Order: sequence, then structure tokens, then C-alpha cells
Amino acid sequence: MIIGASGMLGSDLSRAFPDAVKFTHHDLDITNKQQVLKKIEEIKPYVVINAAAYTNVDGCEDEQDIAFKVNGHAPGYIAQACSDIGAILVHFSTDYVFDGSKKEYVESNITKPINVYGQSKLMGEQEIIKNTDNYRIIRTSWLFGKNGKNFVDTMLRLSKEMENVKVVNDQFGKPTHTADIARKTAEIINLNPGIYHITNEGPCTWYEFASEIINNTVPCSSEEFPTKAKRPTYSVLTNTKTTPMRHWKNALNEYLKENQS
Repeated sequence: MIIGASGMLGSDLSRAFPDAVKFTHHDLDITNKQQVLKKIEEIKPYVVINAAAYTNVDGCEDEQDIAFKVNGHAPGYIAQACSDIGAILVHFSTDYVFDGSKKEYVESNITKPINVYGQSKLMGEQEIIKNTDNYRIIRTSWLFGKNGKNFVDTMLRLSKEMENVKVVNDQFGKPTHTADIARKTAEIINLNPGIYHITNEGPCTWYEFASEIINNTVPCSSEEFPTKAKRPTYSVLTNTKTTPMRHWKNALNEYLKENQS
């Protein structure tokens, strides 16, 4: 069963698991505990994959209530429902559960989010751990994929509209293709319960990422480009538990070829 099947990650998960029962936010309100418990009890899936989230990082600062309902409380309801029927829960979390004070983060590092999005996602992790033992929490970062607003498409659009595109060169992370992480999810389901850091390989800045997409980028500092939500300087996730995925440049090249043809 896939929850959040129409989102950017959910769409690729739906392709990776074509036989899954798929739910969009129109079919299931994950913030309604009784509805969640009832639906999962009715279907009795072997695995529930939750790709539903409120991912607008700056929007979370303005709509904290919604952020904590969707990203914080709702995963706990799904976890309880999974526990009730003995299902595995796979849930996607974020690099933003960390404060960015370390150059890289392994799965066991202490969390300390610095924005509401990160705080709400961390609450979701904690609610899952509280409500079920049979979970796989996959932390990932800087997602790009076909069905959704993403950095790659934004850069391509801005490149046509502007002479130069300013991109911050002092925030480090790992870009990740949703198709890659969707394929990797099948492997994670068969591993031990726990937290996994799954990204494409190769740390970079947003500017370095943008420079592989378009040729009219100009580096700038975060101070020159203020955002409502504070971003961690370093949010490089290190995978210590499973085989690495391909380099983000290879994934990006494939994405650009597929979407420009």
C-alpha cells in the first residue's frame, strides 16, 4: 500500500510497485486517525509505504499546525495501524532533522532540526518509533523527479527567464533522484528495522548542482538569498547500512535526457 501516491516520490514508488494499492490525499486524509486505522485494517497490506508529507519548507514556518499534523502526528497513526495488523512501515524522512553543524551525518547521529519542517519530520520519526517496532525510516535529501516541483525544473525555467541565475554556494547536501530511491525501497523492506540514509552519492552545493543543469549560474551566499526557514549548512547524509546508489550526476543526466526528449 502506497500513501501519497500522486506526489513526486509517490509517483515513482507507484511505478516501482505497480501492484500496490495506491492512495492520494483525495482518497485518504492521513491526519484523520480513525480513517487511517480503518483503511489499513480493511486492506491488511503486508507493507505500507508512506510518501505523504507537507514538504514546503518555507510554508511550514507559516503553517506550523498543518506541518505538525501531516508530518508529525499522521505518521504515528499510520504506524499504529501497521502495528495492529503486523505490517511493515516504510516512511520517508529528511536531512533537515539535523542542524548542519557536522560535515556529514550517519544514521545514529543526534538530531537537532533548525526549522519547522525539520522539527515536524523529526516528530514523525519519533511517533513511528513509539507506535511500531517494524519500521524502516528512510532519510533522504534534495529530491528531484518527474511529478512535482523540483530544483532541476526550476533551474531550467529560470535559465530561460534570466540572464544569470544566482544559486547559493554555501549549503552542502546530496541530490537524489526519486526513481532511484523508489527502486531502492524494495531492498530496504527486506533489511532490518531501523533508520536508513539513502541518497545518490556525491556531496555538492546547490550551486554545483545547478551548474550541472544550466550554464548561466552565478554563486552567491545564503545571506544574499534569505529564506523564511533557516537551512542547515551541511546536510550530507552518509549511508552506512546498505549498498550505495549511483552518483547524482549520472542520475541527473538520465533525468535530463528523459525529460528533454
